Amino acid sequence: MTRTLKSIIAAIAGVVVVVAVAYFFVLPRFVPYSFHGQTIQSNQAAPSVELNGPNGSTVRLSDYEGKVVVLYFGYTFCPDVCPITLSKLDRAMDILGDKAEEVQVIMISVDPGRDTPEILEEYMAHFNPTFIGVTGDTDAIDRIATVYGVYYEAAEGSEATGYLVNHTATVMVVDKDGYLKLVLPFEGTAEELAADLGFFLR
Repeated sequence: MTRTLKSIIAAIAGVVVVVAVAYFFVLPRFVPYSFHGQTIQSNQAAPSVELNGPNGSTVRLSDYEGKVVVLYFGYTFCPDVCPITLSKLDRAMDILGDKAEEVQVIMISVDPGRDTPEILEEYMAHFNPTFIGVTGDTDAIDRIATVYGVYYEAAEGSEATGYLVNHTATVMVVDKDGYLKLVLPFEGTAEELAADLGFFLR
C-alpha cells in the first residue's frame, strides 16, 4: 500500500470519527427535548397550595421554590393507582441519584375524611421518606383540585374497603420558579418520569 493511499484512508477515517462524534454527542444538544407528557405554557405561577402536613405543619407550594415539585392527587386507601404511581416516583428518585435532593414529591389527599396528617406521613414514608402527604378540609381540597383540573368523587367499594375515590391519576411538575410546566399520564414509566424531571434539573 502506497504512502498516498495510507494518507487518504487515514483522512477518511478521521472524517468518520468527526462525523460520529458530531452525530452522537454534539447534535443531540441542539435537538429540542421531547417530553413524555403534556407541556404547559403559562406566564402565571402555579395555583397556591396551603394544606396540613406532618407534625402540625402547614405545607405551602411556595415553600419549595428553588426545587422541582411533583404534585399528585391521591389517597392512602387507594388499592392500585396511587401505590403504583408513588412506587414509580420513588424509582425515578433512585434514577436521578443526587439530583433527587432538588425534587419534592407532594401528594394531596382526595380523601380528607380518612386521611389525617399522621396517616399520610406513615403512608408516604413507606414509599420514600422525603415524600410529603398533605390534607385539609373538603372545601380546601375542592378548591385546589378545581384549579388544577383534578376530578375526584367517592364511589362504592367493597365491605372490606368501604368507599373508594375515583380520581384523576396524572402527575404534575412545577419548575424551580413555581410554574406548572408538565402533566404526565399514569401510564408513564419511572424512566420517563426521571428523564422529564431531569430536564428541569439542568
